[in-house]
Amino acid sequence: MASEIVAFKSGSLDLIHPLIMCGGSGTRLWPSSRSNRPKQFLPLFGILSTFQETLRRVAEPALFGRPVIVTNKDHRFLVADQLEALGIEADVLLEPQARDSGPAILAGTHHIAERFGEGALVLALAADHMVRDIEGFRQACRQAATVAKVGLIATFGVEPTGPATSYGYIEPGEEITAGGRRVARFVEKPDAATAERYVAEGFLWNSGNFLFQAGVLLGEYEIHDPQTAAAVTSAVAAQHDDLGFLRLDAEAFAQAEARSIDYAVMERTVRAAVVVAAFDWSDVGSWSAVRDLHGQDEAGNAARGQAAFVNASANFVSTDGPLVAVVGLDEVAVIATSDAILVARRDDAAGVKVLVEGLKTSHAALTQEHRQSFRPWGSYRSLDLSERHQVKSIVVKPGGRLSLQKHHHRSEHWIVVRGTALVTVGTEVKSVHENESVYIPIGAVHRMENPGKIDLEIIEVQTGGYFGEDDIIRLEDVYNREAS
Repeated sequence: MASEIVAFKSGSLDLIHPLIMCGGSGTRLWPSSRSNRPKQFLPLFGILSTFQETLRRVAEPALFGRPVIVTNKDHRFLVADQLEALGIEADVLLEPQARDSGPAILAGTHHIAERFGEGALVLALAADHMVRDIEGFRQACRQAATVAKVGLIATFGVEPTGPATSYGYIEPGEEITAGGRRVARFVEKPDAATAERYVAEGFLWNSGNFLFQAGVLLGEYEIHDPQTAAAVTSAVAAQHDDLGFLRLDAEAFAQAEARSIDYAVMERTVRAAVVVAAFDWSDVGSWSAVRDLHGQDEAGNAARGQAAFVNASANFVSTDGPLVAVVGLDEVAVIATSDAILVARRDDAAGVKVLVEGLKTSHAALTQEHRQSFRPWGSYRSLDLSERHQVKSIVVKPGGRLSLQKHHHRSEHWIVVRGTALVTVGTEVKSVHENESVYIPIGAVHRMENPGKIDLEIIEVQTGGYFGEDDIIRLEDVYNREAS
């Protein structure tokens, strides 16, 4: 049957082009994961984020080409910072709005096809998955490439380590090529009894990662979802450069159906194949999954940060500061950040998601912003907040420059504790050195920038009646952010 499937001619180098999906909000890992810095950008397992770990896996120039990243426009500077930290360059496409994995993969595939032809091999990866066996991963990619070259869309099926109910499954069918089998069917996340049966019958976990020729996926989208195919084609054709990022056209992209690649193509196509992935894999979809990837004590407890356990087993603690002690409890997750604490059954990811949906109405800021917020020029951390004042610690990177702005509801005092600030207040521009301060009256046009070679650290004291970020009236911004 494989001979009936037409493939495109591959490029001479046959490099695999990584296409990394970097969207999503990661609500199941609240309160660490929030909309302005979701889980793929968090260092959950060391000093690198899962996005950076994904980049490391494809950092082999003999096998992989330059990565293409598709991300939310609000996360573009996080992506840029984390790429820079690894010394990796990539093409970054910005989605005007979230449309699930299908349109994102389609846009990235168009981008690769325009540069390398429809025979280019594309490896679509989620940025928030974890794989530690890098060589095993790369070997699976080589195997999937041989499947893709005959015109099939290869998905990576992971051999289950147990009857998990948090993953979708794949039933492998007949062998089509060496190392590749036809997908008999995809099945949704099962209950416990069904999961046990699936494992006994040789089903595989569906990793949600794919390898294919660009032209094959583009053609399948035109067959199975022509409206989205046309919308994304137009969005890519009308994209424009924005400070080195590529912004997809918003009006065209809005016409794409918000649908995953599984529903849009994989469950409909006759080209679906599965390659058994022999490497370890996790989608890091719950605090239970995070715990499984950490070292554990004899009772099965694991921790990130300072923790103590007494008469407790199979728990997970993550803390950004204070020691967390768990006594007499089993299988719970305790997640402590500077402004929120979660205590939940370790495996109740769905419950955490419901909680976050409720908090979006009652405590919206806690689902969006961390106490430490990242900006293209650096970061700031809220130290204290009351009805009439707010105190922040601000770090501006060398060369960083805040927008020229003003406020209607607050005045500000800036105290330099490290480095030198170049400060604009009205028409005056002056240098402010360590242990010096400057006052910004309500309504004054002002700006702060770091002309030095070390981080600039500022303590900012705001006084007034309102401290929301929407009281920033931007008059000029080198990062092309919205005017308010």
